Amino acid sequence: MKRSISAGLCAAMTLALPALAQESNPPAGSSSVTLYGVIDTGVEYVRGVPDSNGQSGGQFRVGYGGTPSRLGFKGTEDLGGGLAAIFTLETGLMADTGGWSQARMFGRQAFVGLSGPWGTLTFGRQYTMRYYGMLDADIFAAASQGLGALDSGIPNARADNSVSYRGAMGRLSGGVNYSFGRDTASANNPTATNCPGESTDKQQCREYSAMLKYDGGNWGVVSAFERQYGGTAATYAGLTSSAKSDTRLTVNGYLKFGGNQVGVGWLKRKNDGSAATPRSDLFWIAGLAPVTPVVVLDGMLATLRFDDSANRATLLTLRGTYLLSKRTSFYLSASAVKNGGTQAAAVSTNPPGTTPLPGGSQQSVMAGIRHTF
Repeated sequence: MKRSISAGLCAAMTLALPALAQESNPPAGSSSVTLYGVIDTGVEYVRGVPDSNGQSGGQFRVGYGGTPSRLGFKGTEDLGGGLAAIFTLETGLMADTGGWSQARMFGRQAFVGLSGPWGTLTFGRQYTMRYYGMLDADIFAAASQGLGALDSGIPNARADNSVSYRGAMGRLSGGVNYSFGRDTASANNPTATNCPGESTDKQQCREYSAMLKYDGGNWGVVSAFERQYGGTAATYAGLTSSAKSDTRLTVNGYLKFGGNQVGVGWLKRKNDGSAATPRSDLFWIAGLAPVTPVVVLDGMLATLRFDDSANRATLLTLRGTYLLSKRTSFYLSASAVKNGGTQAAAVSTNPPGTTPLPGGSQQSVMAGIRHTF
């Protein structure tokens, strides 16, 4: 039955593509649906992967690259008076295998709502305010050699069953998000934490977040706060009851000039799911510079430190991108992580994302290609 449903959905999407293309530039006052996506795949070599003898060796893998692959549909309908109905359905893809990347069909975004001069109000699975709070300063975003290697929650700032509002007033903008059950998928990993909530326990699996941003034109400062509550014994990452929570506060800033960009940030975390080292600080600085009209260089230095512990990790990533066209680019990146204490952060989140020996180091080199549409 599941196979027949999947086949039917695929067939419906295929038949709909011509119609979607025809509606990409609708007349004023009508509705439109846009098909979009990214296909990004990298070939990576990682040095410092433990083998069966307890030694470290090398590993080749193909998979996540500089940007997560995705396929999405977004639509809008003009309701008059500046009011519009909006929706987004976006699925994550594994370009190396053709599978879903988040244990569900539309694991990246699935929401519907209203937009007007007063802002946007949306309902469904969507980004939390922590995502928007780090968007400008975290240049590498969800890249496999980005900050997600030090904190897996950074590229997975989404919540199911959520109500979200974002708005702006002059140079100030902000938003709030509240989820009644932050993650219903049960793959038991950062993208599916088995915490459906919506129970009689008014705290179980709830999520709330808020963001405030000042945009000074070519610079800005942003702060965001997020708290995720635990669920049951089956919930991922040690948040095994609603009395436990995972809290992140981030403050960051960015500067843009002549096509260049610099971002700096700090993320303070208190994670009740980690009994030994619940408190940590993550600092980063990142920069991007177009060397020529078709060559872009960017880099990042980040360090993660745990309170009252020798555990720490430092990550350095450098990347060069060659723009083959407006939609297609080739990139080459190198990254290294050095752990201290018993910390074992991997240099890359590219599956299988094998961690080094405790306190060990890893190095990674990746070549990839990206196409957007």
